[in-house]
Amino acid sequence: MSTITATIGFFDGVHRGHQYLIRQVTETARREGGKSLIVTMHPHPKAIVQPGHEPRLLTLPDEKMALLHATGADRVEMLHFSRQMSLLSAQEFMQKVLKEQFHVDTLVMGYEHQFGHGGGTLEQYRAWGRACGIEVVRAHEMEGEHVSSSVVRHRLEEGDISQANRMLGRRYSMEGTVVKGHQIGRTLGFPTANIEVPEEKLVPARGVYATWVVLPGGNRYKGMLNIGRRPTLDNGEEITIEVHIMDFQGDIYRQRLELQLEERLRAERRFGSLEELRSQLASDALQARRLLE
Repeated sequence: MSTITATIGFFDGVHRGHQYLIRQVTETARREGGKSLIVTMHPHPKAIVQPGHEPRLLTLPDEKMALLHATGADRVEMLHFSRQMSLLSAQEFMQKVLKEQFHVDTLVMGYEHQFGHGGGTLEQYRAWGRACGIEVVRAHEMEGEHVSSSVVRHRLEEGDISQANRMLGRRYSMEGTVVKGHQIGRTLGFPTANIEVPEEKLVPARGVYATWVVLPGGNRYKGMLNIGRRPTLDNGEEITIEVHIMDFQGDIYRQRLELQLEERLRAERRFGSLEELRSQLASDALQARRLLE
């Protein structure tokens, strides 16, 4: 029976730091002639232990699983994180979940990562591992900058898409359903699709973005995305996500789109008139088109 080398974490975003850790897991498994296993979980542990304090997610469960499978790991498992699981000590978790459920032989722990109620030091994890037949090894830290899910979130909340994308190793994306909008965009010459994104998904800072729009079936178009309250139109406090899809005509109401954000063009601002807004949108569209060429 082949050995199993595993790692565990929430892995929100599956960013370059996560990818670096997972490569160490897959390479270790390959060297030992065994299989690699990634163990993740949902919902976010803070949603259980500190309800109301959990972060908005960079990747929803389906997105995260697809990205984890794409790393080349032999197997990916998602645990349902519950109140009962939150009370397991690290030693209990290693015995009951990692050993008895997943038959793990080697556990590669991310730099400074802890799990289990109360956590522990690396030496404690190693001792607990020995007690149940798991060798615990510390992963190498990625050289250069420190990349974490919280840093990526912070960049997105500031609208710094290019830095967030660099840390993720891909464009930040949001999927959502096209819903009925106010249809003001078409009167300005820039018809938009209003996108409803799941509440737990992190939406970047308000502003205008150059974005790729992926339609059902995989066709990809250039787009200009607006996230905000549309102050010129006195939209109140409601945040809307609307995208103008370039060189496209068609009915996509109630269909799911994917937005792959490329670059933030500008922050949201109020204009003195609709004519001024129309002129700025024309300039934004030209800039977005050039960026996406």
